[in-house]
Amino acid sequence: MSEHTKIQWADSSANPTHGCDGCVLWNPDAGVKSCYAGILHERFAQTNMGYSPRFDFVQLNPGEMAKAACWPDLTGRIRADKPWMGTRPRHIFVSDMGDALSRSVSFEYLESEIVRAAASENGQRHRWLWLTKRPERMADFSDWLAGEGLEWPANLYAGCSVIEAKDVYRLKRLDQVGNADTTRFISFEPQWEPIHLGLEEHQVHWVLHGGESGSQAKDFQFDWAYEVMEHCRHNGVSYFLKQLGQKAVTTDLSIGGQSFSTGDLHGG
Repeated sequence: MSEHTKIQWADSSANPTHGCDGCVLWNPDAGVKSCYAGILHERFAQTNMGYSPRFDFVQLNPGEMAKAACWPDLTGRIRADKPWMGTRPRHIFVSDMGDALSRSVSFEYLESEIVRAAASENGQRHRWLWLTKRPERMADFSDWLAGEGLEWPANLYAGCSVIEAKDVYRLKRLDQVGNADTTRFISFEPQWEPIHLGLEEHQVHWVLHGGESGSQAKDFQFDWAYEVMEHCRHNGVSYFLKQLGQKAVTTDLSIGGQSFSTGDLHGG
């Protein structure tokens, strides 16, 4: 939980849970540990009570979302360090330290902690950006809410991650989250290979794009940014390039047709 985050597309972060069931970025059995949330857990879990004891152990953090809802409204304020945020309400990244849609987290808990916080009087002042790699479970949760006679809050944005081409199927389930008033977004980061999102077939409003950072980073083709940007423009989808990553690569012979550096560790 942080009232201020360095993540370029959010003002703050809040975590109703810590840890997750694992994914392509975090599979210790296969020697893969490139998820930044997992890396931070390994680094600080033993000395900081704010982390799960292990990243593969999902720990509940009741009350954290309600505390975040009480943060000051940022509507009308220019962020000196993030002028691209304009004067919009506070953007809060939900679950940057895990995945609240992990199997062990009950729908009752998600409703009491996330939905109630977003729909509360304080919470309605903010925009909550809930990201998951499990949109199928988010869609099931959305159906469960409807069965309970509860609305998906309009200020609770539904997002899913896409890294590899095989992840594009997730967009079909993301379409099924919420209702006609729900804003849906894709965290297309890190992009590992050429992927066509097929936005014309989905109800997506925003794409966050970027390459991978860290010592295990894969190449990010500079042309991919132009391709996705144009695809978004053609389909009326907002586009935000977060970073080029640690290993940005270009085929443009005018600048050498090779890896290049932006002078920032993340390719910001």
